[in-house]
Amino acid sequence: MSASLVDQIMPDSTAFALRLARNIKGEVLFDRASRGRYATDASIYQMEPVGVIVPETIDDVVAAMSIARDEGVPVLARGGGTSQCGQTVNRALVIDCSKHLRRILHVDTDARTALVEPGLVLGHLNNALRADKLFFPVDPSTHTRCTLGGMAGNNSCGSKSIRYGLMADNVRAIDAILSDGSQHRFGLVPDNFGEQIPATVAELIQRLRVLGASEADEIAARFPRQLRRVGGYNIDALTPAARAAGRDNLARLLVGSEGTLAFSAAIELSLHPIKPRKVLGICQFGNFRAAMAAAKHIVALEPEAVELVDRTMIDLGRGIPIYRTTIDQMLIGEPDSLLIVEFHGYADAPLLAKLAELETLMGDLGHPGVVRAVEPALQADIAAVREAGLNIMMSMKGDGKPVSFIEDCAVDLDDLADYTERLNTVFEQHGTKGTWYAHASVGCLHVRPVLNMKDPADVATMRAVAEEAFALVRAYKGSHSGEHGDGLVRSEFHQAMFGPRIVHAFEAVKDAFDPIGLLNPNRITHPPRMDDRTLFRYGPGYGSVSDFTPKLDWSGHPGPLGGMLGAVEMCNNNGTCRGFDAGVMCPSYRVTRDETHLTRGRANTLRLALTGQLGADAMSSDVLSDAMALCVSCKACKRECPTGVDMAKMKIEVTAARAERHGVKWRETLIAELPRYAPIASRLPSLANLRNHLPPLRWLAERTLGLSAARHLPKWRSDRFLDREAAAAAPASPRGEVYLLADTFNRYFEPENLRAALKVLAAAGYRAIVPPTKGRPLCCGRTWLAVGMVDKAREEASRTMRRMPEDIPVIGLEPSCLMTLRDEFRSLLPDAEMDRFAARSMLLSEFLAKVKPDLALRPLPGTARVHGHCHQKAMGAFPDMLSMLHMIPRLSAQPIVSSCCGMAGAFGYQAETAAVSRDMAEAGLLPAVRAAAAHDFIVADGTSCRHQIRDLAGREAIHSVRLLERALSSP
Repeated sequence: MSASLVDQIMPDSTAFALRLARNIKGEVLFDRASRGRYATDASIYQMEPVGVIVPETIDDVVAAMSIARDEGVPVLARGGGTSQCGQTVNRALVIDCSKHLRRILHVDTDARTALVEPGLVLGHLNNALRADKLFFPVDPSTHTRCTLGGMAGNNSCGSKSIRYGLMADNVRAIDAILSDGSQHRFGLVPDNFGEQIPATVAELIQRLRVLGASEADEIAARFPRQLRRVGGYNIDALTPAARAAGRDNLARLLVGSEGTLAFSAAIELSLHPIKPRKVLGICQFGNFRAAMAAAKHIVALEPEAVELVDRTMIDLGRGIPIYRTTIDQMLIGEPDSLLIVEFHGYADAPLLAKLAELETLMGDLGHPGVVRAVEPALQADIAAVREAGLNIMMSMKGDGKPVSFIEDCAVDLDDLADYTERLNTVFEQHGTKGTWYAHASVGCLHVRPVLNMKDPADVATMRAVAEEAFALVRAYKGSHSGEHGDGLVRSEFHQAMFGPRIVHAFEAVKDAFDPIGLLNPNRITHPPRMDDRTLFRYGPGYGSVSDFTPKLDWSGHPGPLGGMLGAVEMCNNNGTCRGFDAGVMCPSYRVTRDETHLTRGRANTLRLALTGQLGADAMSSDVLSDAMALCVSCKACKRECPTGVDMAKMKIEVTAARAERHGVKWRETLIAELPRYAPIASRLPSLANLRNHLPPLRWLAERTLGLSAARHLPKWRSDRFLDREAAAAAPASPRGEVYLLADTFNRYFEPENLRAALKVLAAAGYRAIVPPTKGRPLCCGRTWLAVGMVDKAREEASRTMRRMPEDIPVIGLEPSCLMTLRDEFRSLLPDAEMDRFAARSMLLSEFLAKVKPDLALRPLPGTARVHGHCHQKAMGAFPDMLSMLHMIPRLSAQPIVSSCCGMAGAFGYQAETAAVSRDMAEAGLLPAVRAAAAHDFIVADGTSCRHQIRDLAGREAIHSVRLLERALSSP
């Protein structure tokens, strides 16, 4: 039996942390917040680690493992931290491989192999292989952020396992570090070990072979004959039968071992040629059982994948703006369930013939109607919906969530309809229901009963459902663990699944590799109970703090703190925010690759603070301030996170709490009060702009205010926009009226944009009204929100709404300002009147898309390279900006694929964040701008975006309304 080190961990880990810091190059994170951020994965569990290291090299890993072994501290390897079953949480030293250990060490295109480090993300590998027309085919839905090391530890599968098998089938060898510090390549075992294999390793291999021979009959009798069997250790690779078939590859034994046997320093993978063409057929079913019964018939057509989408996922997905249109395109009427069938190949004609066969089959089965998806853009959108299935299910608001504990059991396709029907009956008997989606092609459906893990009664229900579900699986000779591994959820059920003799064999394997229990102890062998609430994220005593009151309205979520805690808990840790292929999210993580500066990391820090796990007054602490320091409030997570975690709004709460406790610094006050002093400063532009022209003043401003001397501040204009200009520009016979929000930035820094808007609105037949005010002009209040002065922002919201009382559109040019009216205003003043005001607030491009005016526009031959403001993208307004530009004859409007520009209000001007701001811009925007032809138009609607482009790329960017104005003008 392995001797676990968990109970021997030192109470004071300071000396351990200092020793690590002296001996490794990477980061050593032992502070309370860092440990809290690594205490959870995408499971229901929370176990605070002893500490975390982020190694820069494999030598760091070797050194850390040696020190941990000396100090008696277990070690836990971690990749993306997206595990569903609790594999990547433990009371151990966490080794985060994802930041630095992500190199492709070698690719052999002839042999079709790749050697990679464990922290490399699958999607990044496949992007690199695309030029060679190769790919790694194991494709979990988390491919944008899951690491190859994590996939090997989990024995990951994905939607195409029916064609390519599991991770164990595609790993050729693993360069492993054992618990004693020795290193060895585990792969195919030769008959004669030879002198190249160390004696200790040769002895280990011989022990494993003896075990395999002695347990071969039991393995044959007890291991489920399922493709999707990832439970326990793959000891079938040790048997004489495996050896005779040439499958005695010891890498198969390490794959799926969840980091309990060795640390994978490098992994050799088998690659496959890309099939460049594909088609999708979306089959429609009136009931769930019919879909399950059809799966075996569809598989006979030899598809690449068959994926289930149930009614719950359809309904929840429609409620998420980013997926709504795609799901509507997938449906014929209102089906109960869908099966998404993929065919891949090298030419269109055979694939279209396969679609025709599918349509005939569905007609024969009594389910006519197949939606064809042959366009790559629609296929990509459907893939995004399917891959977000887990997160879509988790978008349910409230404490009851679909819980992962039986979600990847696998049975034969002949039994799938009966099994799922009986399991639904189990759910009904326990007063719950299940959500279903995923891999119908291999009988492995992701099913999650809806339960409240804060309620001890529901925890008891979870246990009862697990026991009954696994009994059903055994009755159908299925696998209780078909994709997501064992971890804390399933390890204790190995005894019932495999029998005591196989479990003893698992323990013997663990002891052979790791006799001291150094590596991720108590996973797979010697596990705790899966329903031990002391290991839960929502354990006994979990609740909200009493020393914090939110400033904004969170009533859209149930629960404590007016719903704010429920909003924070919407983060399920699945890590979509770690992806690099999403539209914008998360710009700070893309630059730093730090868990701290990630939507998930921030949400976990907030949850710990709001539940008292970071001490008193945590919301106003340096810990929260540091976690939010690089958040640029881009709002991308509000749209791109499938569960809608709105970190920009949460940052306002943190900033407000800190401002309330510590006051507002002089620099932040200067930023916040810009709308108040702008009318005065604009009358003295030479004086106001002096800082930009005198290096000593730039240096002084950096020393006193923290404004980077390297950056130019916006230039005050002497020809500021005046309210009376609106009346002068009105058309003689207006078609209608609109309010024009003449925001502070365009009014005082770029007034030509507002003047252009007046011309465009007049040409469209609309009279623009700039509401008169006593004193300073109207403002959105964003500058006050940015520094936590919420009450002043609330006053401004009320003032702005009162000055625009008529039920006519409110038009704006600056996305950050206009979207404040549509978004934050509703949290500042939550009532029906504000809802109506927000609904009639829109960008000029949105307004023109809505009213579709007949504008006489002359051709503008050329190309516009268009950068979308983060808030435009987050609120779904960027397509309308492109549509407006497409109105101009002979102008090709090409969107720039980029994340945040990095300026983000004052963020790019601050000395402490100017470098990060530049790095954000260099991640996509600036290279695209530099690559543009000299005669191309660079278009950006955000004032911050335009300034960033001018300062860092040396190109002038213009607002889209300026191009429309130019097209209105006579040649």
